[in-house]
Amino acid sequence: MAIAPTFDIQLTEADFREQLRTDVLWGLSGRRKWLPPKWFYDARGSKLFDLMAGLPEYYPTRTERALLRVSVDEIARRASSATELVELGSRSSVKTRLLLNALTTHGSLCSYIPQDTSENGLRAAADWTSREFPHLSVHGIVGDFTTVHPALPHGGRRLVALLGGALGNLPPFERTAFLGELHQALRPGEQLLVGVGLVTDPAVMIPAYDDAAGVTAEFNRNVLHVVNDRLGADFDPIEFAHMAVWDPDLEWIEMRLAATKPMRVTIPDLDLVVDFAAGEQMRTEISAKFRLPAFRTELAAAGFRLRHAWTDPEHRFALVLADR
Repeated sequence: MAIAPTFDIQLTEADFREQLRTDVLWGLSGRRKWLPPKWFYDARGSKLFDLMAGLPEYYPTRTERALLRVSVDEIARRASSATELVELGSRSSVKTRLLLNALTTHGSLCSYIPQDTSENGLRAAADWTSREFPHLSVHGIVGDFTTVHPALPHGGRRLVALLGGALGNLPPFERTAFLGELHQALRPGEQLLVGVGLVTDPAVMIPAYDDAAGVTAEFNRNVLHVVNDRLGADFDPIEFAHMAVWDPDLEWIEMRLAATKPMRVTIPDLDLVVDFAAGEQMRTEISAKFRLPAFRTELAAAGFRLRHAWTDPEHRFALVLADR
């Protein structure tokens, strides 16, 4: 008989709304406007991302999945002492099915701890996990992966997985803080498995974030729908043009929204009026791409030791296993 999942709600709807209010106020009050990418993901945004992930141009998701499929047994053997799998930013936990199977086969896994901001999505993922892996205890955490470290359960030896290139969405100073705090939260002998996009040909990278069908453009503009729906703003999303730009110095893709005409936007919930000049750009996401030697150094600065890295044949993505 399956063990009933349990849940820890660290981020309530009220907390979520307050985070949005703070982010929008800070992001749209400055000279250079920005909004964090986590606000793409309401129900509509999640569906758009799933569509985007299946597009021919969008290689990261399918590349990581294929790489995980061929390397998961070796990953599990190198992490065979793990008794708990913690997945940060789990969403539907689909890729984790591969990890759960392998860790169960090659090790002594006894619990799965998925974390996500969506309580509904997390409960659905916990339900199927319990049905497929009835011997595992499942403990879901509703929260933000960048701040969840102190509350991670620590009854066994943990393998923490952060897949999907999510680490690359953090600016460097936030990434440094995140890795350092995660290192402090783990104990010696515990491990981190992280999926990162690698620097490759811009002719390959840019279309992944600017597809011909315009799905990514709609996904990008969805952040404006979220602000409208939750804070009563009057953005006209179609009047913002989607942009994807490769920065060769910072080695990241920036997604932006550019005003196609002068606009004034009111956000009643914040008592805020925001003016946009024609052509003015607002950053909505960065997606950093990595080089493995530099990433090894970045991990080492946080206290982690890179144990092994697996890359796809075209060196577009890497799965990196690091020891605490």
